[in-house]
Amino acid sequence: MEAESASSSHEDPSAGAVVSKKMKYRKDKPWDNDTIDHWKIDQFKPEDNPHPLTEESSFATLFPKYREKYLQQVWPHVERSLKEHGIGCRLDLIEGSMTVFTTRKTFDPYIIIKSRDIIKLLARSVPYEQAVRVLEDGMACDIIKIRSLVRNKERFVRRRQRLVGPNGATLKALELLTQCYIMVQGGTVSALGPYTGLKQLRRVIEDTMKNIHPIYNIKTMMIKRELMKDPTLKHESWDRFLPKFKKTNVQRKKVVSKPKTPYTPFPPPQPESKVDKELASGEYFIKERERQARKKELKRAQQEEVSEQRRRERAKEFEPPVEVVTAASEVGPSKKTDNSVDIDELKKKVAKATKLKSKKKTIGHKAWQQSVYSRGHKAGHSLSLPEGTKLDNSLSLKVILVLHLEHEPVRGLRR
Repeated sequence: MEAESASSSHEDPSAGAVVSKKMKYRKDKPWDNDTIDHWKIDQFKPEDNPHPLTEESSFATLFPKYREKYLQQVWPHVERSLKEHGIGCRLDLIEGSMTVFTTRKTFDPYIIIKSRDIIKLLARSVPYEQAVRVLEDGMACDIIKIRSLVRNKERFVRRRQRLVGPNGATLKALELLTQCYIMVQGGTVSALGPYTGLKQLRRVIEDTMKNIHPIYNIKTMMIKRELMKDPTLKHESWDRFLPKFKKTNVQRKKVVSKPKTPYTPFPPPQPESKVDKELASGEYFIKERERQARKKELKRAQQEEVSEQRRRERAKEFEPPVEVVTAASEVGPSKKTDNSVDIDELKKKVAKATKLKSKKKTIGHKAWQQSVYSRGHKAGHSLSLPEGTKLDNSLSLKVILVLHLEHEPVRGLRR
C-alpha cells in the first residue's frame, strides 16, 4: 500500500503522466530553450567598457627581408583595420620589425592579442586579406612549427611535400574539411580559422610529420562529417563506422654494426703527411729535376706493366683448348697401329656403289617415259598399237620423241 501511495504521489493528476522526482518542482524557463546558442560569443562594443585602459601593452615581431616590399604596400590597410579597434601599429624597415600597441581609445582588452596574431601571420607570408580575418570573433590562428619534428632534412622535405600534395590537392582538401586557411612556409605551417578546425588541423599535421599519410586522416574526417548529419547517431559511438588502419613494417636495410675496439685513453697516431713521407724516403732533399725524372720513370714502369698484362690477356684467345682424352680414344696394345688397307673389303664397297648408280639411272629413265606418256594423253593424242605388241627401248623412245616434237616443236627446227 505504501508503494502504491508513493507511486501515485509522483503522477500528475492533470496529464496522467509519470513525473520524476527531480523534475517535480522544476518550472519552465522561457529564456532557456533549444533555439539559444550558449556558445555564441557576443560582439564586444565600446559601451561594454567605457573606461580606457590604464596601462599600454605592445607586441613586436621581426619579418624577413623578402617581405619588406609587400608590407610597405599593405601597411596603410593594416593601420586602417587596427584603428577601428583603437590599436596603433608601427613598421620599422631599418630594424625589420612590426609593432602593435594599445592606445587611449582601446576598449577591448583582448584585441591586442588578435593584433599580435596579425603581424605574426604577415611575417609568415600570409596575405593581408587572410590575416585581417583574425580580428573577427570566433576566428583564431595557429602557427605550427614542423621543422623540429623531423631531424633529417631530406625526410622533412618529403613529408612536407606530402602535406601539400600533388598540385596542392591535399592542402585544398584539408582547407575544405577544417574550414581553415593553411599556408606552408619554410619550417612552419600557418593556419587561420575556427577553433575546432585548428584543433583537427594540428593533429593531421603532426601525424604527417610522424610518417602517417594525411589521406588516412582526411578519410576519417570525411566519414565523421557525414555521420554528423544523422541525428539518430548523436549519442552513439562511431567506432564501427571509422576505418581501422594497420601499421605495416617496411623492410629496411640492415645496418652493419662495426666491431667495437677496446677503449684506450690515448688518441690514435697522427697520419704522416706528404712532407713526412718525402723526408723518410729522402726525396725531400733531391733536386726538382731529379724528382720529376723519378716520377716519370715510375709512371712509365706502371704503364709498361699494364700494357704487358693486356698483351697476355689478348694472347689467351689464341691458345688452343686442352684436349680431353677419353677411354674410347685411348689405343690399347691389342689394337692395330699400322696403316694397312684391306683390299677385299675395298672391292666390295666399289662394286656396291656402281650397282646403286646403275639402278638410279634406270629408275630415272622410266620416270621420264611415264611423264611423256602422261603429257601426250593430256594433249589428246594416244598411241594405238596392236595387242600383244611390245616396244623395245629404242622403238618406244623414237615414237615418244615424234609425238613430243609434233606438239612441242623445238626452237630453231622446221617441221
